[in-house]
Amino acid sequence: MALKEWFREWFSSPYYDLLYYKRNEQEAAAFVKVLVQCLQPKPGSTILDVACGKGRHSKVLASLGFDVTGIDLSEPFINEAQKSETDNLHFFQHDMRLPFYINYFDYTFNFFTSFGYFHTRREHDDAMRTMVQSLKSTGILVIDYLNTHYVEDHFVPTEETEIFNVHFHITRWHNEEHFFKQIQIRDADGSLKHLATEKVAKFSLGDFNDMLAFQQMQVQEVFGDYDLGSYDIRKSPRMIILAKKVIH
Repeated sequence: MALKEWFREWFSSPYYDLLYYKRNEQEAAAFVKVLVQCLQPKPGSTILDVACGKGRHSKVLASLGFDVTGIDLSEPFINEAQKSETDNLHFFQHDMRLPFYINYFDYTFNFFTSFGYFHTRREHDDAMRTMVQSLKSTGILVIDYLNTHYVEDHFVPTEETEIFNVHFHITRWHNEEHFFKQIQIRDADGSLKHLATEKVAKFSLGDFNDMLAFQQMQVQEVFGDYDLGSYDIRKSPRMIILAKKVIH
């Protein structure tokens, strides 16, 4: 029997949107503009947003004049994103582990730890291959991932929060390979309405170096936050990796 994939059900849940409702457009726009300033893409550059969700980042990129395609596994997310489609903004439901356009995009972006969800290293390699193969020979890949060491050092085991009269009880734990985050939603009478457990791999910069090298990619730069400050293994909340294809 196939192993259950937590992200399929949880990302389609209305409670997911509610818990993370503060991930707003302004935050996405600020990061995208800093990134564009750094990369200096040519006008009209083709960009792939992998695991785009409802298209927060894609919309900003398209508004800046780039030709943007967003893909995501979640049908509800893509249905919502497609309401914003324009001549230079396109969305498709697609599993990132399967090949997409080949040798087509100038840039491929994977934002906000939208990786590290799968059961096996092979699946992660497949997803990495999809992102790499989507790029032209001169293309650039940007992966925005959590910094494992920072998360371990700032770990919060339990949390209670109420959002629009919905009560969330959050429990976090981790082992050598993964972070776990269990979300329980309860009714006013205390009965359990929903239960989800997020699971994200503890990939280090070394792990990404290995996965990228396996796809003939080389890390060019690593940033530590959404202002693209320098990366510090202990102090940086993020690990934002820029990589290019190795030209033989």
